[in-house]
Amino acid sequence: MNTILTQVHCEITIKGSRFLAFLIPFDDFEQTLNQLRKTHLKAAHFVYAYRAMIKDQLNERFSDDKEPKGSSGMPILNVLRGKELINIVAIVVRYFGGTLLGVGGLVRAYTQSVLECCHLGEDSGAFLRFERFSTSYLECEYSLLGQLEYLAKKLEIILEKEAFLQKVVKIKISGSATKVDSFLKEYEQDLKFRS
Repeated sequence: MNTILTQVHCEITIKGSRFLAFLIPFDDFEQTLNQLRKTHLKAAHFVYAYRAMIKDQLNERFSDDKEPKGSSGMPILNVLRGKELINIVAIVVRYFGGTLLGVGGLVRAYTQSVLECCHLGEDSGAFLRFERFSTSYLECEYSLLGQLEYLAKKLEIILEKEAFLQKVVKIKISGSATKVDSFLKEYEQDLKFRS
């Protein structure tokens, strides 16, 4: 699965209707949607879909924003699924061009606009591999603290000293789930039993 680093946008025109597509990080969703509504006052629709990990669960949502049911939000969500994108929002701003496209035409238009945005994102290097974030807690002897700090730096994870107790230090580690797992494995197999 991939996620996005920075906003990507493109525009297509179909039978006079303009479709402005934006791919953005999930954390910027509300702010960006509000800004687009202020910037594009004459736009007819602000359709969106997102896929995001919230509290270790995949959440998906979409809005047709008054377009015919199933003609816009769901096709956008299907593109995000097909491209295996996560923690990403696709927003399409539509300016009505005077010609009705019908449900099939809308499905194609919304799908095409987001697909073109995805191609731009791929070509520009805006996507990166998504890794699940993990947090774990452990206690270690004071004599191992320096080695654990070195290991955390080597594996590029965050190590926080939460409490200094009489014989041990309580530690919180967080970062990519695979790196946290590697840290814990090395701690259990090598460092813990050397002391």
